[in-house]
Amino acid sequence: MQASVLAGLLATALFGTAAIAQPRPLLTDEAMVTSADAGIEIYVRNKRPSDMTAYRPERTVLYVHGATYPSETAFDLQLDGLSWMEYIASRGYDVWLLDVRGYGKSTRPPEMADKPDANPPIATGETAVKDIGTVVDYILKRRNIPRLNLLGWSWGTTLMATYTTQNASKVERLILYAPVWIRQTPSLVQAGPGKLGAYRTVTREQAKERWYAGVAEDKKAALIPAGWFDAWADATFATDPVGAAMNPPALRAPNGVVQDGLQYFGASKAYYDPGKITMPTLLVHAEWDKDTPPYMAQTLFPLLINSPGKRYVQLAEGTHSILMEKNRLKLFETVQAFLDEGWQD
Repeated sequence: MQASVLAGLLATALFGTAAIAQPRPLLTDEAMVTSADAGIEIYVRNKRPSDMTAYRPERTVLYVHGATYPSETAFDLQLDGLSWMEYIASRGYDVWLLDVRGYGKSTRPPEMADKPDANPPIATGETAVKDIGTVVDYILKRRNIPRLNLLGWSWGTTLMATYTTQNASKVERLILYAPVWIRQTPSLVQAGPGKLGAYRTVTREQAKERWYAGVAEDKKAALIPAGWFDAWADATFATDPVGAAMNPPALRAPNGVVQDGLQYFGASKAYYDPGKITMPTLLVHAEWDKDTPPYMAQTLFPLLINSPGKRYVQLAEGTHSILMEKNRLKLFETVQAFLDEGWQD
């Protein structure tokens, strides 16, 4: 091959790669969606390409968080200049997140202004699924589409799967990242001894200890790139000014999830019926996850008897929070490939 031809091919490849790597301009919207319950508003955030003018079910995604922390400080946290939400949106998707009541920027129920043990647990799965339904209907109406993709993390997988079993016609594809299922090991979400109150508090130190649970000592130093944990913790704990004023500073999280866990998964009882999930479903988690250990996804997968094209992927060298660790792009790529399968130009 002549040198000039080879140089031309190399230049084309290099410039082509650069063009693909250039960030796609995105638009960001925020809203408070009114719940059917008086006084409750649900926070939602949307990111999409600035040139997007048409909306389709295959290219619409809604994310919900886990048991303790809100959606935006993980799903839309910029690390190395990019969040997972932006990663999906820049590939031509209309991407949404929500905070269940009691979390993040959504309404804090009045029980959270009282002492924890003054009221029973709040924001149970039943209530959270209702909040998800409120936001799904808001998005479908706003975009004039019949369905959308659902993405849940941890407790969010239980919520999204439960919603799906009750509203199959509104769900295109289902993605369960770190799926929860029947427990064989204790939960790492602890509310402390005594009566289970309305909410629990978590300190920054407790959050870090839980994050590293199950990671070998010689792997800890390289797991989370420098500054990433602090970036997440700063953003997350700032969402609860009341908790930040406590001594020591803490974040308050509703205990409905703990109550449900004790009554269902912790008591060998399923919270929802996987057999009622009738759309393509992806289960994905990391090998060092001690919050939702691998046996959970491995047990759940064969129960998805009516899910066409179901998928199960285990990622190496990551924890429950792999979305904010050195191998986060492996998670992003896995989920993106599954989403892109449903899209036809």
